Amino acid sequence: MKLLKGLWIGFWSGLILGVLLKWVQSVTGEQVYTLLLNVDFIPVIGDVQWSEVTEFIFHMSISLVIGIVFVFLAKRRKYTFGQLVILSLFMSIPFPFLYFLLADMAINADVPAVNDWSAFLYWVFGHLTYSLLLPILYKTFERKNAVSQ
Repeated sequence: MKLLKGLWIGFWSGLILGVLLKWVQSVTGEQVYTLLLNVDFIPVIGDVQWSEVTEFIFHMSISLVIGIVFVFLAKRRKYTFGQLVILSLFMSIPFPFLYFLLADMAINADVPAVNDWSAFLYWVFGHLTYSLLLPILYKTFERKNAVSQ
């Protein structure tokens, strides 16, 4: 059950993050969605011209793993919603720093510059939304399971 819940939470959180950053990119022109999907710096994988759908699947794979880890940690004991939010935010500490790393490592992709602060703020906003979705979806899923039993 932990695995399925983690996959469910990771799927919806990752999907919403992707759609949100794609929308931000379409409205503002900031290439934050492109940055999210960019893999051109990864050896072997980066040499292939992947479709957007395939790159999104790469993104979703990472989100599924994060969802599974979150559920595994959340199930270790009975946490309040506030404690789950703190756990999620703690797990999300690397996300803002990934902006700088990914922007700096990009080879061919048209991604925001490392010092593009508006793109950075959109990136942080998107990932903060992702972080808050983890405990919200976790509690939602628990309530639906309690009602169905």
